[in-house]
Amino acid sequence: MIPGKTESASKGASDCRSCSIRDMVLFADLNEADFARIHAPIDDLELRAGTPLFQEGASAMGIFTLRAGRIKLMRSTSDGRQRIVRVLRPGDVAGMEALVVSRYNTDAVALTDASVCRIPLSVIHTLGASSPRLQQRLMEKWHHALKDADDWLADLNFGSARQRVCNFVLKMRSATDGQVVTLFAREDMGSMLNLKLETVSREVSALVREGALKPLDKQGRAYRILNLSPLLAA
Repeated sequence: MIPGKTESASKGASDCRSCSIRDMVLFADLNEADFARIHAPIDDLELRAGTPLFQEGASAMGIFTLRAGRIKLMRSTSDGRQRIVRVLRPGDVAGMEALVVSRYNTDAVALTDASVCRIPLSVIHTLGASSPRLQQRLMEKWHHALKDADDWLADLNFGSARQRVCNFVLKMRSATDGQVVTLFAREDMGSMLNLKLETVSREVSALVREGALKPLDKQGRAYRILNLSPLLAA
């Protein structure tokens, strides 16, 4: 059972052949013979914002592909705080450590309402033993996850507050409309960027005043980029 599953809704078994983001996820290169080897159910889950997908230290039962929304990965520090170490976007895979260890090494929590596919480890192991295509895709996803984590650390945890916030804004651009940005609660942003909440709020407000960003909602989550220059200059 997934920690927090009582707050998520299962939509039943997933049809990976007709998945709208199949090209972005693990099964993009599988053929009909590969799909015929899938016997355990692959479940569709709907998560409300704030719902945990899995918890750090919990027994790993499967991995997850994100179809829609955003999920934050958090790790506890030695002083008891939680730091956001990565944000997953559609097409990303959560819990890949389950392939080599028995427990998850982060908390995974929905930042927004999200849709995920839960893939049992038995499916991955069965296909991995018979499909070099899946093995290659797993290695690509693992490499992407490591590079993304390195980039996250380099871009969002070093430099001035202005640089960190601007880099974060650029990273959070929509894949379908690069002028639209989805930010999160200022507390979450502070955890991601290792900045105080007040500092994050001040920097975002400055970008709005300077005409770089235009708010699209009253909650301060959605923005349109009006001028890239201040963001790139940072």
